[in-house]
Amino acid sequence: MSVIYVLLTISIVVAVIFFIAFILSVKSGQYDDSYTPSVRMLFEDELIKSTTIPTSGEKLKNKKPNKEKTQLNKRV
Repeated sequence: MSVIYVLLTISIVVAVIFFIAFILSVKSGQYDDSYTPSVRMLFEDELIKSTTIPTSGEKLKNKKPNKEKTQLNKRV
């Protein structure tokens, strides 16, 4: 029965330490970002160049690699 008291005490102490660390990080402004959420929906999955996806038979015929690059997510 005494093991339960020890484990309960340790778990409460660890929970209090994590809660204090969370409060300090919120006060220091670690989670403040007012610009990115408003712009994220504008740039998500934006394709610069659209390329066709070759089938497996076309891959074997074309031995040169495709040099066109497609950018899926553009970060500001």
